[in-house]
Amino acid sequence: MAQSSLEPFSEGKGGTQVAVPAIAITMGDPAGVGPEIIVKACRALAPRLDDGSLRLTVLGSIAALHRAAAVLGATLPAVETTVGRAGAVPLEMIDVDPDRPDVPVGDVSAAGGNYAFLAVKAGVDLALAGRVDAIVTAPLNKEALNKAGHAYAGHTDMLADLTGATGSVMMLAHEGMRVSHVSTHVPLSAVPGLLTAERLRRVIDLTAEALEELGIARPRIAVAALNPHAGEGGIFGREDIDVTTPVVADYRARGREVEGPVPGDTVFVKLHGGRYDAVVAMYHDQGHIPVKLLGFRTDPETGAWQALNGVNVTLGLPIIRTSVDHGTAFDIAGTGTANEESLIEAIDYALTIAANRRAREAGGAARRA
Repeated sequence: MAQSSLEPFSEGKGGTQVAVPAIAITMGDPAGVGPEIIVKACRALAPRLDDGSLRLTVLGSIAALHRAAAVLGATLPAVETTVGRAGAVPLEMIDVDPDRPDVPVGDVSAAGGNYAFLAVKAGVDLALAGRVDAIVTAPLNKEALNKAGHAYAGHTDMLADLTGATGSVMMLAHEGMRVSHVSTHVPLSAVPGLLTAERLRRVIDLTAEALEELGIARPRIAVAALNPHAGEGGIFGREDIDVTTPVVADYRARGREVEGPVPGDTVFVKLHGGRYDAVVAMYHDQGHIPVKLLGFRTDPETGAWQALNGVNVTLGLPIIRTSVDHGTAFDIAGTGTANEESLIEAIDYALTIAANRRAREAGGAARRA
């Protein structure tokens, strides 16, 4: 892939501005499949890098990136640079750990967890400074992250802490399946207590905003029931009756296209059929299973993974963040068999959101002028 001549960053009103659509990719844990899917994605996106329509900054372990390229027999014409100089070439890589420790493939280690944290921190810093349009994250390992002394349940908590955000929301997406979550990484026994009117409104509002940034002018949102049959008149629980029903009624009274509570055993079928643009799920597995069922494919004969599609979008942050919708897959790391489709889908989602957000902001500025 020949390198293009891109404009470097130029100073503009309000801070440094990107010259072309720019994405920071965080490697996640270098011991997992992150390095491999990044190399494969860069290879697939080569035409866009060549013609100047996209710029990528890879943050993580450069040694792991070169190791993955060697396994794949790939040439990676990326320029090594530093965070302070990021932004002058189409494809660049930045090693975020000055000590550059070796991280063995497939092992849970503090070094791998620290690399994952430092990459995300560097990506957040670039995004907050306006040096990139968005960050796209490859998977990290929560055990390794905590071994390194970073006590987070995952990316969502870490990003909220690093950006100072509160009340962030996880949304999974694949094609027309978009699912936001009231709660995620908590015990199932804690879920009913987390369903409050305030939290539900927050999730609905952020979901509607995200859909608008994806180009949907009048979003149609369904709220999944927490209990079987939406509580069956209180026989199976009152949360859907006491919390969800009045919140939805208020949105509908204001002319918003929000429905619910819709029983969980049918709401995703209706979403898949195009009746809604998104569903608000009550807890982690309720929302993750339908998206992954449609986005992940296996070989019917061998059971091997053929595709891992789907995007994780964090809503409610001051920056744009999307992610792959799969884990580190230590068991196949270093084999050259990891699938990059989810990473490419996450990059495209981030670019779409960024473009629509810029258009909305420009329209708002024009109306105020």
